[in-house]
Amino acid sequence: MDKAMAQKAMTVEQEAAPGPKADGRRQRGTASAQRIIDATIRLIADEGLGGMTMQRIAQSIGSSNSLVVFHFGSKENLLRAVIQHLSDQFDQMWRQMVNAPGLTAEQRVLGAIDCARHFSRQHPDWVAVWVMVGGDRQTMQIDRAISAPNDLAYTAQVRALLAEIAESGGYAGADPDILSAGLNYLVQGAWYWDNAFPDAKASDAMHKTALMLLAYAFPRHFQPG
Repeated sequence: MDKAMAQKAMTVEQEAAPGPKADGRRQRGTASAQRIIDATIRLIADEGLGGMTMQRIAQSIGSSNSLVVFHFGSKENLLRAVIQHLSDQFDQMWRQMVNAPGLTAEQRVLGAIDCARHFSRQHPDWVAVWVMVGGDRQTMQIDRAISAPNDLAYTAQVRALLAEIAESGGYAGADPDILSAGLNYLVQGAWYWDNAFPDAKASDAMHKTALMLLAYAFPRHFQPG
């Protein structure tokens, strides 16, 4: 390759590479889209799914409908982005509390219970939106398509951890399938209850009931809370 061709190739590569301006635009676009997602979550938590309109969302961020449409195209796409955001945030907390290196099987099971409790306590609006979306016929299918794979993976992981404890501890009568399903029902029930009565005093009933269930099945590994 002669010098002229080499210089031309270098110029093309430089033009194709994303420069500081392109990176800045991308970052601003990501921040703008996230601001819309956050506003949508607050709006749904405060007013329900009926309050979710492009106009109301745009007003809440002091912008126009065109910006919301530019980022998401439609209300359904925006709802998908909201659910994906919630799913990603819970998955991040799960990885920190359940999948952190060096934890025993017992600690990971307790981490799964605490993950659900902390998520609800720290982000009540997120849980409120998830409960509303999962309980509405029009939005339920969207929620299932996005959330179900992770939900099934979490339940399967807890089931495997319980099976490991049962085998290593010689608990022949313990049923990991029933126990993992029971813990999942406790979490889901607590989330729906908290959403139905948001002004009620925070309760540790779910956490204590889960520990009682685990202590009954694995008395040498867990203590009732």
